[in-house]
Amino acid sequence: MATKRSVGTLKEADLKGKSVFVRVDLNVPLDDNSNITDDTRIRAAIPTIKYLMENGSRVVLCSHLGRPKGVTPKFSLKPLVPRLSELLGVEVVMANDSIGEEVQKLVAGLPEGGVLLLENVRFYKEEEKNDPEFAKKLAALADVYVNDAFGTAHRAHASTEGVAKYLKPSVAGFLMQKELDYLVGADKLDLAKSLMEKAKAKGVSLLLPTDVVIADKFAPDANSKIVAATAIPDGWMGLDIGPDSIKTFSEALDTTKTIIWNGPMGVFEFDKFAAGTEAVAKQLAELSGKGVTTIIGGGDSVAAVEKVGLADKMSHISTGGGASLELLEGKPLPGVLALDDA
Repeated sequence: MATKRSVGTLKEADLKGKSVFVRVDLNVPLDDNSNITDDTRIRAAIPTIKYLMENGSRVVLCSHLGRPKGVTPKFSLKPLVPRLSELLGVEVVMANDSIGEEVQKLVAGLPEGGVLLLENVRFYKEEEKNDPEFAKKLAALADVYVNDAFGTAHRAHASTEGVAKYLKPSVAGFLMQKELDYLVGADKLDLAKSLMEKAKAKGVSLLLPTDVVIADKFAPDANSKIVAATAIPDGWMGLDIGPDSIKTFSEALDTTKTIIWNGPMGVFEFDKFAAGTEAVAKQLAELSGKGVTTIIGGGDSVAAVEKVGLADKMSHISTGGGASLELLEGKPLPGVLALDDA
């Protein structure tokens, strides 16, 4: 699968004053009083939206909620506005529709950095049929298309696939990019095998996870269980190391004098799959206190130690990611660079 262009490649010059149509997945559970019972999906969408706001875009958010048959008030996105506004620090404007002149006026009236939430796109049956005319009406609202709804990326709907034909650039949001990186990263097995051979030949000990925490989908609310690393069932994916691996890695780390950490143990942004990364971060912080040199290299590892609040306990935090690794090698090693797209 080809690497897709990410929203991070768009800069202020591409975004300032532009209307950006962002397909997000705000399909959150609501109780009978329309209160959000789990806002994880809303929080997961924030980094992409904030990036667009900070670069002066007019942000047009499009999502579905549930499986409505036609316009159904209980599937309205209105109850999401207060939480979305709170997380973004701006008053999110709510549209009563997802297409049409009224909506176009609301988009035109947005200030730079303003956010408009369209009404549930599945109120139109044309959405799930990927109707080209409907996709054109959605595209008429914006200049740029960002898809950050990985949960719906497997469906060719008007808002996930159709609209991209009429808006350029069409790019992946940060959440979508992370998922693509994980899946595309799965192609690197041959490289990993060759590295294992090399390590063996040089007598370098290479520890791999023996158990993993698996998920039935790439989502914070996925079902999860612990299995042997060799026994991941079809349709499931490993999103963290398991308790046995944490113990093994921990024992190995206890014998070291210098540790260079590049890359988290799992998808630590999702609390359910953060245990491995947090355990390693905590242990490195403890070892630093005992005089072990701990170097954190790579954006994700840095984000992980910051999330656990232990960044200041490490000996050194490199913001360089891949570059810090190159420096250590003394030469650019494509094999190592391939391990981390920083």
